[in-house]
Amino acid sequence: MNVFDPLTLPNGAVIPNRIAKAAMEENMADADHAPSEQLMRLYQAWADGGAGLLITGNVMVDSRAMTGPGGVVLEDARHLDRFRQWAAIGRSRGAQFWLQINHPGRQMQANLGQPTWAPSAVPLELGKLSKLFNTPQAMTPEIIEEVIRRFARAAALAEQAGFTGVEIHAAHGYLLSQFLSPLTNRRTDAWGGSLENRARLLLDIVKAVRATVAPGFTVAVKLNSADFQRGGFTAEDARQVVVLLNGLGVDLVELSGGSYEAPAMQGQARDGRTLAREAYFVEFARDIQTIATMPVMVTGGIRRRAVAEHAIASGIDMVGIGTALAIDPTLPCDWRKGVETAPALPPITWKSKPLASLANMAAVKYQLRKLSQGRAPDPQVSPLRALILQQVSTACRTRQYRRWMEQR
Repeated sequence: MNVFDPLTLPNGAVIPNRIAKAAMEENMADADHAPSEQLMRLYQAWADGGAGLLITGNVMVDSRAMTGPGGVVLEDARHLDRFRQWAAIGRSRGAQFWLQINHPGRQMQANLGQPTWAPSAVPLELGKLSKLFNTPQAMTPEIIEEVIRRFARAAALAEQAGFTGVEIHAAHGYLLSQFLSPLTNRRTDAWGGSLENRARLLLDIVKAVRATVAPGFTVAVKLNSADFQRGGFTAEDARQVVVLLNGLGVDLVELSGGSYEAPAMQGQARDGRTLAREAYFVEFARDIQTIATMPVMVTGGIRRRAVAEHAIASGIDMVGIGTALAIDPTLPCDWRKGVETAPALPPITWKSKPLASLANMAAVKYQLRKLSQGRAPDPQVSPLRALILQQVSTACRTRQYRRWMEQR
């Protein structure tokens, strides 16, 4: 088995190879929060690059709940033509193309001006950066049920637009991950307490989506292997959630880890010098695979073919690649030709981990903007410069978003 062998999913869909362009948040929506021309150019670059699967960055199921300004929203059919164009571009070279659907919960900036909802009223702990986020309100059962309907609606619209699947985001500290973690879910009703109760929202969303879309439409779940916080969601919890997902028509589980508070998904514990450290979540994925009835994909820092091949040879079904494909979108084609390239950003060694995390995300988004303009990425960009540019852009998009919401 190698990275260029096809993978057949439980629903019969075939992914042409085992390399996925993992989700990275682009914040490149147009003024109406639909896919923009810049986003189309970006995904054309990835479609041409040879990955067998493309997964979009966050697409929000509720315009009032954004992971950031400039995010794409899919809550009704108003801009379905733009989504159809996006889907056609992503599939233009034969790749599967999935829409990642998400709700931020408490991980939403306070200056967006919207109420912040979460399972419980537990604020983010980010040191001096904590003030950027509101203490959330605990969701009522009615709001929870509305969220379930919104995920199902977004999936149905994605299918209408021509995407081949959706990925339900239950990782990285967003809403569904918040429900799974005992640190952020302190409810005493049917949605909290035992792991089965904390997983109820994810399971109900999966059931609602699966009941809404055709059998051949892919339903995937992105799950934390752990959230790397004491007393939080553990690797054993992840195993049990996957057992609960078995039999619900889930076609693939992607494993990552971390959150805004503990950004392990950015590889903070790696130094990049060894295969084991580069494939940061592979050991978790091997364990999960022993009990999963669906294929398992691992994402987190992979940038070399030897690491990807090692993961596939060890039994992992797919590898997700993010930052490396932001730097070199043709990486899969290069590997197929035998070119041993390993794109990477320089490490950021700032004392403030939250600030370093923001700078790392800004450096990645800098590469995405370059690609969306048809220009070559610049992996040597100063993290400080990238962060300043990102903060300026975010401030502009925040004002634009607030005006857009007021007009609605």
